[in-house]
Amino acid sequence: MTKSLYMVRFHGVAAYEIVSADGKRILLDPFFTGNPACSIEVKDFERVDLIIVTHAARDHLGDTPAIAKLTGASVLCGNEVQAYLRTMNVPASQIRPTAWGMRLEIAGLEIQTLECRHCSGVSMPDGSFVSGIPLAFIIELGDGIRWYHPGDTSLFSDMRLQGELYKPTIGSLGIANPTGIADERPGRKLTTDLSPREGVLAAQWLGLKTVLPCHYTDQDDPLVHQFERCLSDARARGERVPDSLVLAPGEWISLDSDGCVRRH
Repeated sequence: MTKSLYMVRFHGVAAYEIVSADGKRILLDPFFTGNPACSIEVKDFERVDLIIVTHAARDHLGDTPAIAKLTGASVLCGNEVQAYLRTMNVPASQIRPTAWGMRLEIAGLEIQTLECRHCSGVSMPDGSFVSGIPLAFIIELGDGIRWYHPGDTSLFSDMRLQGELYKPTIGSLGIANPTGIADERPGRKLTTDLSPREGVLAAQWLGLKTVLPCHYTDQDDPLVHQFERCLSDARARGERVPDSLVLAPGEWISLDSDGCVRRH
């Protein structure tokens, strides 16, 4: 009989909540406040064991300071995020900075920090600006489940090497632009850091069994549909491609001991 090891809920953009069978809760890039796809609030979390932040953009760093102070959760992040959290009065004892290549045990989990290709920066309360190195992670969830979470990344050839070395089984890849979030900067983004076609290549190079396209607030986004078409086209050409799950914000899935990913 199969057993659900983890329940996972998608909150829009790149925010995921992972809950183990014994109640351990991990938050990835917890962007809730200001996220039009998200129906929960910081106060809804009584227990959080670990927050993982890929970089300092507001739609990824999100509510990390408030949740860390409310719950006492450990935070795994880069140094620029650490600097920001310290200015927001998150205790240093809760913050674990990491960098590409580091493998850590934290909150009872082994986590591999990986290179990704993006940028990371944040304005500090005094008006200064700090930048740092964006991070990707592979979280060892047990029973052969290895969760890949890059936050944001563009395509680069060493994804093949990462796939060979660390063999992620399930992962999120940002292939769309979230709507409903104010952006007054000049110009218009046509794709995010991975175009749909590049997202398919990334999933193939990493060797994922299941891919969760993300970085959207509406699962009916045209770029999401284009990603699914690119997957179908690659499959029709005889290429090996992962299963894809397009999740609605707020939707739960389970990760089972037989390796299956199921909707709920």
